[in-house]
Amino acid sequence: MDYKVFCLFAIALIVGSFSSAHGQAALTQSQCNVQPVARVNCGEPGITSDQCFNKGCCFDSSDPNAIWCFYARPDDECVL
Repeated sequence: MDYKVFCLFAIALIVGSFSSAHGQAALTQSQCNVQPVARVNCGEPGITSDQCFNKGCCFDSSDPNAIWCFYARPDDECVL
């Protein structure tokens, strides 16, 4: 597996296990600027934008064939 993809997946799993939108700062546009093919699913099918944001994730329904609710891109490069 490509190192960058592995880092993105690892960070998404970590963030998903700890994340809650309650008390969490809003995500930035750059954090949610994730190419459709690189998105890691953060919600169930049919999730609304409000439900997605409440989970601390990004929402973009502009591409009907892509994942709409997805984990944000980390600001920093992965260092394990």
